Amino acid sequence: MNAIGAERIPDPTTAGDSCRRFSDVNILQLMNAFNRIRQRVWKQQPDKFFDCAIIEADGMQVETSAEKKHGIGINYKGQWGYHPLVVTLANTREPLFIVNRSGNRPSHEHSGFFFDLAVERCREAGYRKVVLRGDTDFSLTENFDRWDNDGVEFVFGVDAMPNLVKIAESAEKSAWKPMQRRREQKRPAAKPRAKRPRYNEKIVVENGYLNKKLVSEQIAEFEYQLDKCDRCYRVVVLKKEVHQTRGQLRLFDHEEPVYFFYITNASKQSKPTRQVVTDANARCNQENNISQLKQCALTAPLDNLTSNWAYMVIASLAWNLKVWLALMIDPSGRKDQKIEQAKTKAKLISMDFSTFRDRILMAPAQIIRRSRSVVFRLLTYRQSIDTLLLIESAARRPIQC
Repeated sequence: MNAIGAERIPDPTTAGDSCRRFSDVNILQLMNAFNRIRQRVWKQQPDKFFDCAIIEADGMQVETSAEKKHGIGINYKGQWGYHPLVVTLANTREPLFIVNRSGNRPSHEHSGFFFDLAVERCREAGYRKVVLRGDTDFSLTENFDRWDNDGVEFVFGVDAMPNLVKIAESAEKSAWKPMQRRREQKRPAAKPRAKRPRYNEKIVVENGYLNKKLVSEQIAEFEYQLDKCDRCYRVVVLKKEVHQTRGQLRLFDHEEPVYFFYITNASKQSKPTRQVVTDANARCNQENNISQLKQCALTAPLDNLTSNWAYMVIASLAWNLKVWLALMIDPSGRKDQKIEQAKTKAKLISMDFSTFRDRILMAPAQIIRRSRSVVFRLLTYRQSIDTLLLIESAARRPIQC
């Protein structure tokens, strides 16, 4: 309160009274206001930043045990609550749109509309390429032709339907190639250490539990036209061979492989078969983004669907500010300083919200109010203080409109 010149902290009920004044149109206007500020921050980035925008969408369940919250529903797992849709920019982990829905609504509901809004915002900002990603629920086939005509690239999962499985099973052996997943090559240690035993594997074998082991992965692709599409698209299939054992005994000599399907409109030249699977799997980071938003925004403390929607959008500004402060850092100075500042920038973007709050914001300080200034006297030093001072110097620079 001394730092911002406040005389008191508003009562907690103020949040409910304020959010209940929002209508659906007001919340959409608020998200558009956030996105206008977001575009101004993006304009400060180097040209490479605008090579490609990767937009992802997913739904998550916000559980609540309250019985008098308007708009709650029960999902197929028996969980009561809301089911908000979160559309994010994977490059910076920013939530572009948050849409609250009843708990019994499907994940993909309204996602096509907000995908289109996100594409429009990214193109207005100057992105030269836009890619949409999502799991099988977001494979909105009625939009594929329109997105393809508009130059929007997409990679979506597809349900393992019987006709797709039949095509995969009838493919020739020469069509299958081993799926090689690149892993980071660690620098070998000067004196290698002995590997510790896998205790969980030992317990599973001793107790005779069912154990599933991935033996191999193979990929292939074929052209396929969906019912609601006027043209064919590439379908990439990932075949996994999984062996099931119980104790030391293998249960089946000939086991059915597990198939995963992905559909894309990217050409083979721009995106090889392996890259399609890699990009689709990279969408799993969306779960991490949602888990971070749960810490600051995705909760339902108010009494109806619309007011909780407003609360989620307003509270998501905390996560947005973390990302914007990181993006405002413009590496400058000597070559070693630029490299260090670039690492700090990337670290802040990927940093968890709780870590950012505890290490960067929760710095003990003494507030001294003078006649014409306010002095923040830091009472301790730690490595994160350097990051805080770097953020402060970056925030002082005016934003170019």
